[in-house]
Amino acid sequence: MANSINTNRGALVALQTLNQTNKSLETTQNRVNTGMKVSSAKDNGAIFAIATSQRAEMGAQDAVKQSLQRGQSIVDVALAAGETVTDALTELKSLAVAIQDSTAGGSSETKLLADFDAIVKEIHTALAGATFDGVNLFKTGTLVEVTTNTASTGNKFTLKLAATAAAATGLAFGGSPTPATGAWDPPADATAKRTAYTAANVDTALNGFTTVLADLGTKSKSLDRQLSFVSKLQDSLETGIGNLVDADLAKESARLTALQTKQQLGVQALSIANSSSSILLGLFR
Repeated sequence: MANSINTNRGALVALQTLNQTNKSLETTQNRVNTGMKVSSAKDNGAIFAIATSQRAEMGAQDAVKQSLQRGQSIVDVALAAGETVTDALTELKSLAVAIQDSTAGGSSETKLLADFDAIVKEIHTALAGATFDGVNLFKTGTLVEVTTNTASTGNKFTLKLAATAAAATGLAFGGSPTPATGAWDPPADATAKRTAYTAANVDTALNGFTTVLADLGTKSKSLDRQLSFVSKLQDSLETGIGNLVDADLAKESARLTALQTKQQLGVQALSIANSSSSILLGLFR
């Protein structure tokens, strides 16, 4: 090749190599800075799109988890009240036996009936107070559901149907309950109370109420399992996204050192190539 001061092929080649090295060095530095090998669509459009979609799915799973946790809290509050009611019903049974064994119209019966009245009122107060976020599973009212997944259909778990009877109606004991407020009016007189306050009626109320609690307990366990699944699913999604976009920093560190050395050599090579034109001056001395 002819010696020329107009065209320095060596310098052009050295410059191209140095530019490519600088570009690779910039990419590696970006990966080290962000910890990601795909941080924008420019890096890899297809992988970036997949990762973005999965991040959106993780965000939606957060909403699912919040819905399940809300449902769990609603059920837990109901179960807490249920324990109080169960203990009260157990006490009522012994009172009912004592009432039937007492003398009608006697002072002992009057005291026992008053105790029975007080405990039943406590039961209805507890049922009415078992409210979380405006929802009470012991009352009739609107349908109560929670979201279990991000699908458009089949993603609801029912805690209570709108038509479900209020638990208080099975605990009337001859009186008039008002489930909405927790009020309870006892039977009109001692004779009506003695007829309603029997061990058999308490057993019926207890059996009916424990059936309600058993259903709530089953739903609580189901919510626990679904919450556990959502948490594991989020972990899997996060791991999957990391596999797609996270950089191997150990490898990038080694690559960074190599590129920095290559950059220094490229600068040196370009300097040598640029000085070749000055050598031609020696031919004219």
